Amino acid sequence: MKIAIVTDRPRVGLLPLEERLKEDEQKRKTVEEIKRILSQKYDCISLVADDNIINQLKAENVDLVFNLCNGIQGTSKLAQLPALLEFANIPYTGSSILGHTLAINKIYSSSIFKATNIPTPKFIPIYHVNQFNSLEIEFPILVKPSDEGSSRGIHQDSLVFDMDSLIKKVSEELQIYNPPIMLNEYIEGREFSIGIIGNGEDITVLPIQEVDLSNLPDGFKKFYSFEVKAYHKDKTVYHIPPKLTEEESELLINTAKKAYRVLGLRDYARVDIILKDGVGYVLEINSLPGLMKGKSSLYRMAEATDLGYEGLIFKIVDTALKRYNFEMDTFDDSDIVNI
Repeated sequence: MKIAIVTDRPRVGLLPLEERLKEDEQKRKTVEEIKRILSQKYDCISLVADDNIINQLKAENVDLVFNLCNGIQGTSKLAQLPALLEFANIPYTGSSILGHTLAINKIYSSSIFKATNIPTPKFIPIYHVNQFNSLEIEFPILVKPSDEGSSRGIHQDSLVFDMDSLIKKVSEELQIYNPPIMLNEYIEGREFSIGIIGNGEDITVLPIQEVDLSNLPDGFKKFYSFEVKAYHKDKTVYHIPPKLTEEESELLINTAKKAYRVLGLRDYARVDIILKDGVGYVLEINSLPGLMKGKSSLYRMAEATDLGYEGLIFKIVDTALKRYNFEMDTFDDSDIVNI
């Protein structure tokens, strides 16, 4: 079997320089590691998506695409490669066009969570600063792009406490990112990430991760901003497993599972939840979560089990192959929580 790992070209001119450089580094290192792992079992190549990607895949007789494409631009950029692959009838890992489109757009996903009684912070889409005549969210407010991941566009000054700062920050964001910009109610609680692998009734949950920001330098706002992820990993403590009651753990898992399914996601994803006063508020779902060795949440979760990082990569492939009814050998994941 031949697998092609496909990622994007750099988003030059579309992201602030520091965000783009971090994204490019993550892509390069992730591709290198996944290719090393999959080459142990499969004929494995890596490609960069461009206008000719389908012809390249067909010329290489690729059986499965390991999709790592965030897309370049557009409001549904995460779904662009899946759309091309489905049109060409080429199997791929990860969520479908619809799943990625819903997950990447935090306005739509939050609306769906609200409609299906999944707790989520209050939110308002902002297309223009003239919309600030009345707000139904109290300060502090978290300002963020509605269609980015890895905390791109969520900086320390994105948590604002007054109207002047809010107008200034939203004006800046509208110059860089796709409208609408999202205003989120800021809920101060414990932050968790839940990794999910599987489809239908065959779903497994990786060990829950808690993000502890109590060791950040003085003056830092205690939320998971771009600066924290990019430059203060050494001050961030990840508790795997965290200290939770059985009821709290069950609440987080069931909430994550419901959110994963209501968006129609496939193969794997990461759900971020704030726990406060016995309520699990879904912040977002990353339908194409990072897989960078040593850095990503799914890496840390997998390393806390016998599955390990290599097993995680093979399990993602196995999950996709099973969905396409390929015959394959599977990894033993008996140590992971079965849902």
